Amino acid sequence: MSVSKVDISLNENEEKVLLQKNYTKIDVDLNKNAKGNYIYLWYKKECNPCTAITRIQFSFKPEMETGLMQAGYTKIEKDLNAGAGGDYIYLWYFCGKTEFDQPITDLQVTVDAAEEKLQFSQKGWEKSSCDLNRGCKGNWIYLWMKREKEAFVQDLAVTTDFGEDQYLLSDGYTRVDEDLNCGAGGAYVFLWWRKSTEKNKPVTGIDVSIDPEQELYLHRQGYTKIPVDCNKGARGNYIYIWYHTSSCDIPLTTVTVSVNKESEVAFEEAGLTKINKNLNTGTNGDCIYLWYK
Repeated sequence: MSVSKVDISLNENEEKVLLQKNYTKIDVDLNKNAKGNYIYLWYKKECNPCTAITRIQFSFKPEMETGLMQAGYTKIEKDLNAGAGGDYIYLWYFCGKTEFDQPITDLQVTVDAAEEKLQFSQKGWEKSSCDLNRGCKGNWIYLWMKREKEAFVQDLAVTTDFGEDQYLLSDGYTRVDEDLNCGAGGAYVFLWWRKSTEKNKPVTGIDVSIDPEQELYLHRQGYTKIPVDCNKGARGNYIYIWYHTSSCDIPLTTVTVSVNKESEVAFEEAGLTKINKNLNTGTNGDCIYLWYK
């Protein structure tokens, strides 16, 4: 069975309505320790593959919404930070039928690094990079999705504005919902990936350059440069993400970022590899690192 519907409750009356509709509640307050409403995520499963949700994204800036709407995503009109201040965060979902869409079979929410480690240790779980307490002082809260089949990273992209969102989303890409310029000012920079169950020529390596010498080295190693500065507008180093594809090496199944030092311990213990090059090098922004597995 696959997840076919998702919803949010902001109060007890909404909880009662969703219970009557036979939704399953994830009993984790999405505002934990942020002093806002008691907010919960609910879902329903069905056996019908035509209704299976295949992708979930979050928006925390109004500009992030346009591409999602144009690509056919459905928005749940309930702020996940209701009553707590912070960013206005909304959940969006999509039922796709492309080779890059795999049905989501389960959902979970974590509130600390220990729970993140447990989720990563279980095969098939994928972490959303958007902190659902973003802009608040509560716990670091993340949504996790489990897929019907294991998928492998096929393509990567980076954007520095929102004009390409519709096209990337329509082409099967998932946005890593954290600004790579977080805290540094400048453009809103996002990493994107696209996964498939096929292993024709998947991404088998990923790296970062933070100076011209590293660019030359990665070029000589056969890596492909994504020609978009991850520090655009922040006046820091010119920073680029590089990747390598091969039909012979082990394909990557996970590409994510860390903005929380506590999460890094969980990532390491779960077997993820850190690229120890700060994506905000040369700025006063948050320390953001790329991880893969």
